[in-house]
Amino acid sequence: MTSTLLYTILSLSILGGLLAVILYFVAQKFKVQEDLRIDQVLEALPGANCGGCGFAGCRAFAEHYINNTDSSDFICPVGGNETMRHIAQILGREAKEQVPKVAVIRCNGSCQILPRLNTYNGSPSCAVAADLYGGQTGCSYGCLGMGDCVKACQFNAIVMDPLTCLPVVLEDKCTSCGACVNTCPRNIVEIRPKGPKNRRIYVACANKDKGALTRKVCSVGCIGCQLCQKACPFEAITINDNLATIDPGKCRLCRKCAPVCPVGCITEINFPPKKQETVNE
Repeated sequence: MTSTLLYTILSLSILGGLLAVILYFVAQKFKVQEDLRIDQVLEALPGANCGGCGFAGCRAFAEHYINNTDSSDFICPVGGNETMRHIAQILGREAKEQVPKVAVIRCNGSCQILPRLNTYNGSPSCAVAADLYGGQTGCSYGCLGMGDCVKACQFNAIVMDPLTCLPVVLEDKCTSCGACVNTCPRNIVEIRPKGPKNRRIYVACANKDKGALTRKVCSVGCIGCQLCQKACPFEAITINDNLATIDPGKCRLCRKCAPVCPVGCITEINFPPKKQETVNE
């Protein structure tokens, strides 16, 4: 009995040792060597894991950045150009300066302008409300006002204005990570270049209905009249699906479009007041 027990223990010990040796050689053969620079890049990143770079977290961004020699279009929106310069220095590359960006809200239909046609008593979520019905106003393109974008922002860069019932972007906190863009079911949040001296012009509307239908539900909605397009000397404005869009790459901030807009849906940010023209008597 004792000899049988010893024989069993010895056999199992030999078999275990043999399997351990086999597993060791298999592990060595298929071992994946991870680039040590990944951890260096990861340490230099802010660690927000917001996905604003287009990758699933900071580690995925670091791996892609290292494995692509042409990384000129890669940008960490949270860290910005300073972080990218640091990472480029770690890897011995040259960092390409990226244009700073910020989120904008493409809706001016405040609760003061758009009367409430019904009362929503469901879950306080834009996503839920968008799936259940068209909204509390007649505009099926405008902001639902329940703050999903506020909840999605990790940087407290969006707040709801209690007077207008619309979200407001705090540009000094906004990192242009895009979380608000991905959250909004109405697609009214857009990431745009901050512009020279943080000045920018955009159409604060997403309504694609024809002009007459838009005017019925919103007095500040774009009616696709083309007046802004004709006024722009740089061909920066296009009209698609009854909606005007300003191309920030072509716009020269001449401000000739806003005064001709009959509904006032072209928004100018951070511009000084226009000088009043004096009339000689």
